[in-house]
Amino acid sequence: MHVFFSVGEPSGDQHGAALMDALRNRVPGARFSGFGGPKMEQAGLNSLCRLTDYAVMGVLAVIPLLWTFFKLVRQAGRFLEEHKPDAVVLIDFPGFNWWIARKAKRAGVPVFYYMPPQLWAWAPWRIRKVHRFIDHVLAALPFEAEWYRARGVSVECVGHPFFDEVAGHELDLEFCRRLRTGPSASLGVQHEDDPNAPGSESLRILGILPGSRNHEVCRNFPVMLKIIRRLHQRHPNVSFPVACYRDSHRELCREMLEKTGEKLPVELHVGRTSEIIETSDCCLMVSGSVSLELLARATPAVVLYRGALLMSILIKLLVTCRYMTLPNLIAGRVVMPEFPFMARANHYARLMENILERWITDDFELADAARALRELRDEVAQTGGVERAARAVILRTMSETPHTGRKEAAA
Repeated sequence: MHVFFSVGEPSGDQHGAALMDALRNRVPGARFSGFGGPKMEQAGLNSLCRLTDYAVMGVLAVIPLLWTFFKLVRQAGRFLEEHKPDAVVLIDFPGFNWWIARKAKRAGVPVFYYMPPQLWAWAPWRIRKVHRFIDHVLAALPFEAEWYRARGVSVECVGHPFFDEVAGHELDLEFCRRLRTGPSASLGVQHEDDPNAPGSESLRILGILPGSRNHEVCRNFPVMLKIIRRLHQRHPNVSFPVACYRDSHRELCREMLEKTGEKLPVELHVGRTSEIIETSDCCLMVSGSVSLELLARATPAVVLYRGALLMSILIKLLVTCRYMTLPNLIAGRVVMPEFPFMARANHYARLMENILERWITDDFELADAARALRELRDEVAQTGGVERAARAVILRTMSETPHTGRKEAAA
């Protein structure tokens, strides 16, 4: 079995690697080619290009990359015509992946969209593209499967892979323990586990998740630093561990932190997102699919997204949903306060700061926020999504690929 992947998001790289492992477990000897990221390459992807290096959002950010994307689409078309894989699996990244789907259909290769684009939120008219180019949608959440099904699309709700990844991730407990002592110790803050510190305030941890793309970090981390600075002035018992997606993001954050000229209880970490979410009392995060891990771990969070002005205008014109954050969409109400596409960053930073301050000072408010997430998690979070996705790809591929003449059995 030969599967071509096209994955352009860092989170999609993680989901793609998990799906590759599940496919190989069911079909030993399965081969994987296409576009992805470092995790998929480690899982055995024959990479034509590390597409996750080009993960951008917004019209202005895409323009300089148009020629690169055009060449990659042509390369994919030649590969699909020459090698005739058994299936193409697309994960998110719709602006680019629609073109890969076109090439696949022209080559006669079945196309699966795993983690499909959120057309129900911002472009419902594009359902025509799904009918033309996608053979089967593997939806992550029940409400989006219902939306696609109501529009005549072949769809299966397999469950979100984040829930599998959270359940299967073994936390570094020693690292979590160190977070609980925090960098604020070096600033003279007494901790709750110090029996010789009468009247000391207990340590609070406010996790910072600045995004998985360079431009997200550059636009949003300065706003986060303003909130950190003001909260630290009033609450020196709070530490702020930052979950950076890659080393380059840590360097960006370090440069911005140094420019403040202040000694803040901030530590920058790479590859520690799960530990930071699990250990934090609450989080301040850039909008993204990581909100589902916060849901799975029932960690309250305030969500922001500061994009370019042009993108802000387009979102206001095109987006039809009331909420942007996935847990809020699932619940149909606010379980994570969100501030997307802020026109007045300073004003909204104050609003976010007020919510976070209530959480770090009022145990009852924090407990209420966590309880709402636990109730939603218990209702919707189901594991096994990656295995169900792998099974769907194998069963449908074996029945829909006459050009190979091969029939490998699913385990």
